[in-house]
Amino acid sequence: MKCLRCKGEMNDKYTTFMTEPDGSIVIAKNMPTQVCEQCGEESYSAEVAEQLERIVNASRSVIAEIVVVNYSKNVA
Repeated sequence: MKCLRCKGEMNDKYTTFMTEPDGSIVIAKNMPTQVCEQCGEESYSAEVAEQLERIVNASRSVIAEIVVVNYSKNVA
């Protein structure tokens, strides 16, 4: 697969995703990601993006400022 930004080669890697919904911090470790070897652009499959959305939405019900999730264990 080619990068949409720079046309570099995309490689499969596991990365860490972080977002700040509603003033808290959600960190998802071991995310299956496509990363451009040239510019570093990251991309997720539709399935991974949907699961990530579920993780972020579920974290909103947790009373914590920081939520850390291991993606591979959460999906299994």
